[in-house]
Amino acid sequence: MTVRKGWLVAAGASGAALSFVGLLVVGTYMAAADIAGGAAGAVGLAKGAVPASYQGLVQKWGNLCPAINPALLAAQLYQESGWNPKAQSPAQAQGIAQFIPGTWAAHGLDGDNDGDRDVWDPADAIPSAASYDCKLAKYVEDAPGDPTENMLAAYNAGAYAVIKYGGVPPYRETQNYVKIITTLAESFAAPVGRVRPTEQAAGAIHYAQEKLGTPYLWGGNGTPDQGGRFDCSGLTKAAYESVGIELPRVANDQYNAGPHPKREELLPGDLVFFSDDLTDSRAIRHVGIYVGGGYMINAPYTGAVIRFDKIDTPDYFGATRVTEDGAKALPVAESEA
Repeated sequence: MTVRKGWLVAAGASGAALSFVGLLVVGTYMAAADIAGGAAGAVGLAKGAVPASYQGLVQKWGNLCPAINPALLAAQLYQESGWNPKAQSPAQAQGIAQFIPGTWAAHGLDGDNDGDRDVWDPADAIPSAASYDCKLAKYVEDAPGDPTENMLAAYNAGAYAVIKYGGVPPYRETQNYVKIITTLAESFAAPVGRVRPTEQAAGAIHYAQEKLGTPYLWGGNGTPDQGGRFDCSGLTKAAYESVGIELPRVANDQYNAGPHPKREELLPGDLVFFSDDLTDSRAIRHVGIYVGGGYMINAPYTGAVIRFDKIDTPDYFGATRVTEDGAKALPVAESEA
């Protein structure tokens, strides 16, 4: 929801442009048949999805055993701490991987070989998380079902529960945990093939079109007391809320609401993101809704109005194809991007 730099150039909101957008939205569904056959990716990391300072660790240790991969490990770390190495829960879970002291004492590694095992040091905690996942996978390797799902269930409910029930146990918390992590992993993975379009995209664009010309408001959610005004992530959140998808409030968390199409694969309705640090999704500071032809609808900055702008600027970070499951999997974040 932060301010874009001055290299944005307004495209105008003429009637001809609106008609053009309408054609592009129709194209969203015409393209679906061609894109739906693409395969899903699993092992590479999406551009910038993992902060640069941790990317090498996640890529290396995410390949420690067949039950995990870098995207899955990234999803776990994001879900546990939001990449915060100083995170501490009320249950005394600590660090970027949220180990409780007893588990850390038994399974913590000296990942960087500096002579100590420090739960607050990601260079120790990230290898330890991967190692612990692989140990759990080994414990439950004879249980029926998907090995990765069983490993995640063991992480949440304990290996005994997985063995007792012959797979993911019938605990709502555990089943939700497994679904959340496996869904989030899709937003951290570099897609293999094309990414399936969503039916809600056209409705989100229509909502944003209706707001063209509305003045920008920092922190704006479009409420009556705010005069119906928005900032960038307030607009994208409201647009997808209008079609039944609840996004996080801030731009850098919205980036994790689905898989990431390449620039040449963008479709109307994709969220497009901008940052001064093109290696770190946590540094994202602006978001818009792609409409086709290299343009987006966005709420740019104080003093401007909701308008069309080009996306091909030096700060273009990447895109997300929002999915309902992807949005539901995201943890609630209180901070603002």
